[in-house]
Amino acid sequence: MSRWLWQLRARLGYWLARRLFHWPAALQQPRLWQWMQGQYGRMANLGDTKAQSFYGHILLFRGQGLGAREEGLRLLRLAANGGDGKAAYQLGVQALQGDTRQAPDAPQALRWWEMAVAAGHPLAASRVSQLYREGAPGLEPDQHMAERYAALAGGTIRSGH
Repeated sequence: MSRWLWQLRARLGYWLARRLFHWPAALQQPRLWQWMQGQYGRMANLGDTKAQSFYGHILLFRGQGLGAREEGLRLLRLAANGGDGKAAYQLGVQALQGDTRQAPDAPQALRWWEMAVAAGHPLAASRVSQLYREGAPGLEPDQHMAERYAALAGGTIRSGH
């Protein structure tokens, strides 16, 4: 099969799987759900940033086991580095929460949230402001930066982003 045809098939399958995602009955069918995940994974592997973000979130929150979580985080990192603000925001949340293998990392959360602010994520500036206001392990409070990001958050909310 030619590369062009394979990509067209992947895009059509992904489009259909995204439409089916909004139907609860489709999500309750194990074989259909498995097919849908295959479409999400195929499109993410093609380097589509939106698909990486979407499937990364699914694996992070609905995936079974540590492998699904790790793959979800990997896809979210790819999407965030590709400019997806939602993925960057979620990586910041995960970095600040930490897990059984990694302690909470405030400087890493700050880096992801600043990336999300640059991408226009509506909540990221307020989270950065809060982090600078309160401080965290590895990050000293900085009222000047907290006020700067609070003003950014206010502007984002007023402009409707």
